[in-house]
Amino acid sequence: MNTLDRFAPISLDDLVADAALLTRIDRKYVIDRGDLDAILTSLDPATRVLEIDGARTFAYESVYFDTPDLLSFHLAARPRRRRFKLRTRTYLDVDAAYLELKTRGARGTTVKQRSEYDPRLRGELTADARGDAREALQVIGAGDRADDLTPALTTRYHRATLLASSGAARATVDTALEWRHPDGDGFALDGLAIVETKSGSAASDIDRLLWRAGHRPTRVSKYATGLAALRPDLPRNRWSRLLRERFAPLNPSSTLSDRLESSCAA
Repeated sequence: MNTLDRFAPISLDDLVADAALLTRIDRKYVIDRGDLDAILTSLDPATRVLEIDGARTFAYESVYFDTPDLLSFHLAARPRRRRFKLRTRTYLDVDAAYLELKTRGARGTTVKQRSEYDPRLRGELTADARGDAREALQVIGAGDRADDLTPALTTRYHRATLLASSGAARATVDTALEWRHPDGDGFALDGLAIVETKSGSAASDIDRLLWRAGHRPTRVSKYATGLAALRPDLPRNRWSRLLRERFAPLNPSSTLSDRLESSCAA
């Protein structure tokens, strides 16, 4: 993504310090890769980009866990006030992984938990991880389902992170989007990018730039939308337009399986 070269770098510590106190409103956009360079070129030149050891884009892998009847998916698809999402997130460039669990209880309170995880075990739940999941799932009355959790979907993408010139907003830009179901089915959407902005109560300059270019926030979940794309039998009303217009036709990737398997074997 050569258009990132026009921005000054910012370190991870400085990015966290500058953006940590945001009252966040998250907005997601699904845009064509062909439009992405124009968007980035139009950003304020004082925008900064996260840089670590000279790199400005980073490879991510997430493995999502769900029950055989896809409790997490259905709670999101309906949607339900009580819901959860459980995944391992691996930073492939530095071989670091975390277990991330988000639950939302009856009163709408969201609790996020994140702990370090062995990258070699990112495709499974250890006994300790399952115990943590059981305790957290008690919040939504599903503690007894922790033993049923198995890998349900793997996603991969490359991410760049931007900090607005004002310091009052940041955005992530995800490209090279890939999904793989445990049964081996998978697809890649190389022609799309997912941009997520995070700002205070007012829309950021990045949001307004996207709006002027004709892009509007949309509901998209890498897990739930991706799984619905792979499984036409699942509920899809929540993302029907996106699935019909942007996630279709599915583009099978002949190299997706090889890339995932070679990394898991590392």
